[in-house]
Amino acid sequence: MTYKNVKRRVRVLLPKNYDKDLTKNFPVVYMHDGQNVFFCSEAYSGYSWKVIHAIKLNPDLPKMIVVGIDNGEHDRINEYTPWKITESPLPEDIELGGRGMEFAEFVMQVVKPFIDKHYRTKSDKYHTAMIGSSLGGNISAYMGIRYKDKIGGLGIFSLANWITSKAFDSYIAREELDPEQRVYIQVGTQEGDDTDRQLMNGNMKQAYIDCSLKYYKQLIKGSVPIDSIHLNIFADEEHDEKAWGKHLPECLRFLSEKW
Repeated sequence: MTYKNVKRRVRVLLPKNYDKDLTKNFPVVYMHDGQNVFFCSEAYSGYSWKVIHAIKLNPDLPKMIVVGIDNGEHDRINEYTPWKITESPLPEDIELGGRGMEFAEFVMQVVKPFIDKHYRTKSDKYHTAMIGSSLGGNISAYMGIRYKDKIGGLGIFSLANWITSKAFDSYIAREELDPEQRVYIQVGTQEGDDTDRQLMNGNMKQAYIDCSLKYYKQLIKGSVPIDSIHLNIFADEEHDEKAWGKHLPECLRFLSEKW
């Protein structure tokens, strides 16, 4: 990561029998919070998305390459937030957010070209998807707009846009959206964690639901066809990888419908 002068781990899951048919290329799904994508032993919460199990248990899904990009741990909130956080009750001497644009450039100008160069990918936007949860959903939603010519599918889980709602609302309103993009949106009715409660006053559960509903409306207003958006609000589901991973196959099925 040249803008930080550090290295970042990227994990690549290849389809079964990838090395047997050397003429075949595959779609690519990029996932944020890579530590939490594949293995519970490495996941922050002790429970991962279980992507490998999801693919094995759903053989109807098309073969794909899954790329997990690790988060910056203590710097996660800065990297996944394109704008400075100004709408939260932070102490005056603390600044958070604002490095998301640089991180997005790293993903699209360094990671994606590396993956396309070293693996047999279908590199066009129609076969490129991005998935993220919470703040990972924020950066995914932002990148889906900024890099709409390179990303054709978005999986937005538990969107946390309440953290920079004014900046995001202004951004999505002035940008032209891609009517060919497919967007899967998911939120539970029991969202919010301890970190969130430090950054917001008010009803955390309602804030997450409102974020997803507003994003859904913004996409429709931006001329994304309603058939290209899949919105789910799940009763009693919480803000964790267990809830997100449970519905990952549905998300992948929707995003890959035209693969």
